[in-house]
Parts: sequence; structure tokens; C-alpha cells
Amino acid sequence: MDYSATDPTSFPAKDYAANDDMQDFGETPQHNVKEEAINKAQNFRNYAGEKATALKQEASVKLKKGAEKAKELHHTAEDYVRENPTKSVLGALGAGVIIGLIMRR
Repeated sequence: MDYSATDPTSFPAKDYAANDDMQDFGETPQHNVKEEAINKAQNFRNYAGEKATALKQEASVKLKKGAEKAKELHHTAEDYVRENPTKSVLGALGAGVIIGLIMRR
């Protein structure tokens, strides 16, 4: 068998000229692929935008709930301190002593 390289110009031109319809066939998928990629990118952008909006709304709701709970906790702590001033002062003093001992080391 002869495995030597062949000269590409030695092939008959009529074989390639008859394949003009193959060239059109090759262009059509490229065009479809490009359109498909554009459509997929737009769909992804829309989906990501919808998800971002949903996450933003959910975060906003959770932030509002957290703020309400913080206000409730503040009012509860304030009421406890007003009802039990001695316990509150002694508790704060004890916490201060412990923190002071830890910080001194």
C-alpha cells in the first residue's frame, strides 16, 4: 500500500463543485446554533433575573421579620430590667467582672 501524501490539487474539481449544496447545509446549522445560543442566553438571563427578584423579596421579608423579633426582644429585655433592677445590675456586674478577668490575662 502506498501511504504517501497525496496532492490535494490532484482531486477532480467536479467532486467538490457538486457539493455546493453541502456548503449551504453547513451554513444552516451554524445559523441555527447561533440563534439557539442567543435564545438560551436570553432564557438564562430571564431565569436568573426572576430568581434574583424572588431571592431579594424573600430576603426583604426575612429582614423585616428579624427586625420585628429584635424589637420584641428589646422590649422584653427592657421590661425584665424594669421589673428586676437588682438582678439586672448584679448580672451586669458579674458579667463585667468575668470579662475583665478574661481580658486581663
